[in-house]
Amino acid sequence: MQPPVKSGPRYDNLIQSDKVRVIDHEGENLGVMYTREAIEQANELGLNLVEVSPNADPPVCKFLDVGKHRFEAQKKANAARKTQKTQEIKEIKMRPNIDTHDYDVKMRNVNKFLEHGDKVKITLRFRGREMAHQELGMNLLKRVQDDVDEIAKVEAFPRLEGRQMLMVLAPK
Repeated sequence: MQPPVKSGPRYDNLIQSDKVRVIDHEGENLGVMYTREAIEQANELGLNLVEVSPNADPPVCKFLDVGKHRFEAQKKANAARKTQKTQEIKEIKMRPNIDTHDYDVKMRNVNKFLEHGDKVKITLRFRGREMAHQELGMNLLKRVQDDVDEIAKVEAFPRLEGRQMLMVLAPK
């Protein structure tokens, strides 16, 4: 049975290279030395030898406190996750014979969603005999496209899926 895989950088006896380039705790370059020797020097200072750049030749290691290093890396990752903006897809449903006031209300919502950086999926539902007049739906979606031309681009052009016509807008 193999030992559990540790996440994070390798340190001390987990470093597989014979020789490493060493940087001390103050950022001074100590040069290339044997890994055993570097581990002993780090232990004298009460620190660990941590691999910072494993792909370099030879690997670059630094005298650090592993626990503190992991904690700070986790804090940095959490801060990055907080500032990240996820893009949602908001849906607006319409009918082909929508009234002008209702259309204006829907368009206000579309503009609000686009300004917040969200994508907007516009769904046009056809019922009964409305299926015979799909050009009305196309005209309506063309009108939507023209109204949001300055702030959005069409990501998915209008297409018919069964009894509904779909179009996706993305903020510019």
